[in-house]
Amino acid sequence: MSTQLFQQGRRRSRQRGIALIEAMIGVLIFAFGVLGLIGLQAAMTRAQTNAKFRADAANLASDLVSLIQTDSLANMKQYDSKSACAAYARCKEWQTKVKSVLPAANNPEVKVDTGLSKVDITIQWQQGADTNQYQTVLVWQP
Repeated sequence: MSTQLFQQGRRRSRQRGIALIEAMIGVLIFAFGVLGLIGLQAAMTRAQTNAKFRADAANLASDLVSLIQTDSLANMKQYDSKSACAAYARCKEWQTKVKSVLPAANNPEVKVDTGLSKVDITIQWQQGADTNQYQTVLVWQP
């Protein structure tokens, strides 16, 4: 009888720290899960911000297309960023809007070819270490 009690007491003393170790391993697994969720949330926020700026760039390009279409075709060359845009009020206002909406936006590039009734619009902006670009081409068919 006394040998059985001695053996049971010995088994209990070996198992006393097991519950604590199991709890610590559970907390460790939970902590890794939380860190994974935080990383996922950060990646989703970056992707959402990038998508918003791309949508803004597309809307800004669409705004310029609307400005050109509602203006006289004789004024089409005034939208060329290399020659006349800075002096033409409608185009200058659009350039100012691009710089205010997009982060670290460069001067948008607008190339107008009146012979082909073609307009190339390129908008670039800086988001963190990445340089992003949106480009569209508009051709009028008479």
